[in-house]
Amino acid sequence: MSNDKTALRSRLLAERRALGAPERAAAAGALARRATALVPPGGTVAAYVSVGAEPGTRPLLRALAGAGVRVLLPVLLPDNDLDWAPYEDDEHLAPAALGLLEPTAPRLGPDAVLGADVVLLPGLAVDRHGVRLGRGGGSYDRVLARLAREGARPLLATLLYPTEVLPAVPAEPHDLPVHAVVTPEGVTRF
Repeated sequence: MSNDKTALRSRLLAERRALGAPERAAAAGALARRATALVPPGGTVAAYVSVGAEPGTRPLLRALAGAGVRVLLPVLLPDNDLDWAPYEDDEHLAPAALGLLEPTAPRLGPDAVLGADVVLLPGLAVDRHGVRLGRGGGSYDRVLARLAREGARPLLATLLYPTEVLPAVPAEPHDLPVHAVVTPEGVTRF
């Protein structure tokens, strides 16, 4: 199973790197419009700061904050679990491990995600059943397990390019599905 995931990850990452800057920028703007509509007014969203060729989240973060939505961003812990801190603006993001950008605001603890109405998860692909293929670090598997263990039921969505919604992705027993995928073309719920 892990060989299947590794091969698929390599292919998808190469396809992302092949996208030009104009395509990425257009996708980021469209994703911001689509994903903002998922969050209730005055709600809380757990999001992330995209890096590299990931579908861009900066326009989304600014749009959510501008709409009065409370935005939580992850802070990677040494054990690969995630802590959370509020997003203030792009000026309050600092370089962190693994090339990530993290908020400089005070940390709220790993359980802060339990209060989110929507959790946006990074990924490389999602299939028609909502099975998400992540990067393989397990950080978001821990978040999903925490939410399930505590009975929290936020909307779980992954932001992707249209070609990353696949008929099937390799899955293991610990892989929990998401409820929706957001592409520049629209939102698909499972």
